[in-house]
Amino acid sequence: MGMLLTTGQAADELGCAVTTFRRLVHARLLPGLSHRGVRVMTPLHVVQALSARPNAPLQQLDRPEIAVLRVDAAQPAEDTDRDWIGFAADLTPDDLLKALRGWWRCDAASAAAGGVLPVTLSGYVVAVLTGLERWEKNSEGRHAFPDARLTGYVTDLATPHTSITSSLESDRQLAQLLLGTRLASHSGGAIAYVTTHTAAD
Repeated sequence: MGMLLTTGQAADELGCAVTTFRRLVHARLLPGLSHRGVRVMTPLHVVQALSARPNAPLQQLDRPEIAVLRVDAAQPAEDTDRDWIGFAADLTPDDLLKALRGWWRCDAASAAAGGVLPVTLSGYVVAVLTGLERWEKNSEGRHAFPDARLTGYVTDLATPHTSITSSLESDRQLAQLLLGTRLASHSGGAIAYVTTHTAAD
């Protein structure tokens, strides 16, 4: 029996805020959790596996900048056309795609130019969307990508286990490259923009 950490201890170990760690718990991305009363206990080896996840190898992408969609754990949506908004590892691919596909405030042309939209939760890539060539804008100035494809998603972030859902070779390569990696981004909104190349290039 390995050592178990409280949510606070796990967050300390990872160097993140408690709310950041809790999102991973709520998105059902972590294996081996146990409950002690209201406390969620996480095995130490799971937390260590998270801290050892590599950074996304963005320099392998052939675009200077990509958009990153930052989401929270899935919550019931108020929209009529989807049940959820956000990410959870146990949603069906169909529900997950609807939950991630929009509407977002973003520079749609920039997002489309990047060719790929990694979806991050608490700084980890948990899903990857492609098929961004066409977009729509609603009356609130938010954009959606109606043709977006879910190339794959993570079901267990510690191991990591991924589910590849696209049959296109280019999609599969992007999913394998990015899923389960760390990808830090900073933005006030859901969409952040990240440069892929170092300044020295």
